[in-house]
Amino acid sequence: MKLTDIIKDAKETLFSIEILPPLKGKDIKNLYNGIDPLMEFKPAFIDVTYHREEFILRKRKDGGFDKVYTRKRPGTVAICAALMNRYKVQAVPHLICGGFSKEETENALIDLNFLGIQNVLALRGDSVKNEANFVPEPDGNKDSLELVNQVVNMNQGRYMDEELENATPTNFCIGVSGYPEKHFEAPNMNSDLKWLKQKVDAGADYIVTQMFFDNKKFFSFVEKCREMGINVPIIPGLKPMASKKQLVALPKIFHIDLPEDLVSAVEDCKDDKAVKQVGIEWAIQQSKELKAAGVPVLHYYTMGLSEATKAIASKVF
Repeated sequence: MKLTDIIKDAKETLFSIEILPPLKGKDIKNLYNGIDPLMEFKPAFIDVTYHREEFILRKRKDGGFDKVYTRKRPGTVAICAALMNRYKVQAVPHLICGGFSKEETENALIDLNFLGIQNVLALRGDSVKNEANFVPEPDGNKDSLELVNQVVNMNQGRYMDEELENATPTNFCIGVSGYPEKHFEAPNMNSDLKWLKQKVDAGADYIVTQMFFDNKKFFSFVEKCREMGINVPIIPGLKPMASKKQLVALPKIFHIDLPEDLVSAVEDCKDDKAVKQVGIEWAIQQSKELKAAGVPVLHYYTMGLSEATKAIASKVF
């Protein structure tokens, strides 16, 4: 079932989560252990992230080094199929541009279609670790707009092989990302919103936001989107603070601001156990305010862990 139909049919704010595929060599049971405790809240969908290749330097016998590429978290498509089979819930795989040719993307979409997976989140993705700038594949999508267009073309029965006749259209519901504090590569918020509108105009059906800790920034983002004519559902993404290190790590990695009240509360904590409790309480208040405002879904970035999200959801849903 398409996410937009689930949202349309819902009578109240829905619950959803995002998970990481297990590291290579780990059992999928570890993943289930992080999801099972959250099923009582009936997630409308579960996002499964995709992680592109990384490179490592492997020393040779002659003392030199070889640059070796590896994927540390493979299995996104298979995990989505496993989740739908185990939990009877909609699984949403992330699609990324980096590391894929357009043909490989098309083949992945064909596999997803055969599996009955109707929802995808189309993202450019990050650059390769240790490389400063994003570099697309020579024959790949260079950005999320091109990726959206490729999915839309397949929904209209247009595949890369132009000689195909009477090709069966796919039926994907397409999500894209939104940034309440703007994407770090955008020169300003207005240009970032124009880019987002291009993706929606191209055929994106809904938006999931980057994490944020100040609801005012989300409400302002939604207002600006509506003023610009972006009228698809906008789903807020939330993550509870979990350690003092995140005071530095989250702004650095995700290019977000942290509210002064939250920073002060975390700085006053004696240890990370206390920080986790502060993070849970902050996220509960965020969630209640967003739910009262009528957001369609509250989407939690769980990182494969359930304890904090369960504590939040038990107070909100």
